[in-house]
Amino acid sequence: MAEREATDEHGRSSGEGPRRPHHTPPARERDIHSDVITSRDNKWLKKFRAALRGTGPAHDEPIGVEGPKLIEDAVRCGLETEALLVSDAGEGHLEQILRAATQTEAGIPRSRVLRTTDKMFASVAGTETPQGVAALVHQHAWGFEDVLRGPGPMREVAPLVMVMVGVQDPGNVGTIIRSAEAFGATGVVAARGTADPWSPKALRASAGSALRLPVLRGMAVPVLLAQLKMARVKIFAAGARSLDAASDVNELSADLREPAAIFIGSEGAGLPPEVLHAADATISIPMSEAVESLNAGVAASVVLFEAARQRKAK
Repeated sequence: MAEREATDEHGRSSGEGPRRPHHTPPARERDIHSDVITSRDNKWLKKFRAALRGTGPAHDEPIGVEGPKLIEDAVRCGLETEALLVSDAGEGHLEQILRAATQTEAGIPRSRVLRTTDKMFASVAGTETPQGVAALVHQHAWGFEDVLRGPGPMREVAPLVMVMVGVQDPGNVGTIIRSAEAFGATGVVAARGTADPWSPKALRASAGSALRLPVLRGMAVPVLLAQLKMARVKIFAAGARSLDAASDVNELSADLREPAAIFIGSEGAGLPPEVLHAADATISIPMSEAVESLNAGVAASVVLFEAARQRKAK
């Protein structure tokens, strides 16, 4: 009598030939879609490649997240997972990721756990040494009120918003967002002309902070300035020196305890005139005359630290 061909739970042929009775996969493996993607032209691999190697998602596109730590951060933030891609090298991380997903409302649909080979995974990954797991997650729909209020439930703290204008290095963008979360900022705005905070490089540099902290992307500076003024948030322009020396203060004397928005520009160009003219004060960081300027990420971190110091002493 001929052996019966193996079929899946829907009666479809698995393509694996006759069923072998001596091996039964664990329940965890049986519950997960196990077809292995081996074609570079597969629609999912194309989607992962664009997300993990691009400069950031469009408004209606998912965020590409690579590595077990960032994926767990995204899951715990409540972001809905569109797909999870796993290679042989990433199998060891899968159980922990799925366990984290079960503790959230969104979870990860088992039908969207996709498998591929290490070689195919390397062809879509954005890192030099891939860890074998990546995810496509839906974006948070943050609004202006969110960056004033902060993440989670409403908190009784004065708004502290970090605004990046023309910061084009995604590494600096990620560093600034990481420092913003570390020092108690309620939100971050990446104004038009700034590298996307949800780009793969910025996400890695933020160590997951860009997934947790309210972030607005691509906002026009004039619109942002008007909204801050209406919300009675004081505007501080951070720079090496002020165009108007009379209004210049350093971070030790500026009062950052009340609602504040700190604007930081690129190391080379600094802040545009419209920000300097609209600012209530300019913050100049005291430093050696031999140093012309600070890296944008460093400068933002120094000012944020001072804001945190003042607020704790309040």
